[in-house]
Amino acid sequence: MNTVKCIKLGQQLEALDRAPYPGELGQKILSNVSKQGWKLWLEYQTMLINENNLNLMDSNAQSYLKEQMDKFFFSKEDVDDIQGYKPNE
Repeated sequence: MNTVKCIKLGQQLEALDRAPYPGELGQKILSNVSKQGWKLWLEYQTMLINENNLNLMDSNAQSYLKEQMDKFFFSKEDVDDIQGYKPNE
């Protein structure tokens, strides 16, 4: 099993099998994000898509999600809040 020091979870965890996104960003994710970290993004992305009624065929929606994904893993900037989402306390 290949492992990676997950930038999101701060632990040595199981690595992704392949780049989950094309290009340089995909390679950066492959090198720095675990399967568990990627799962967190997929859950968050689903909420973003649903809450914002994003059309994934729209290039603006695709650009927005790419920007949010980059922030989610690699930026000190906060990702957008999901309207209507209330985490369990």
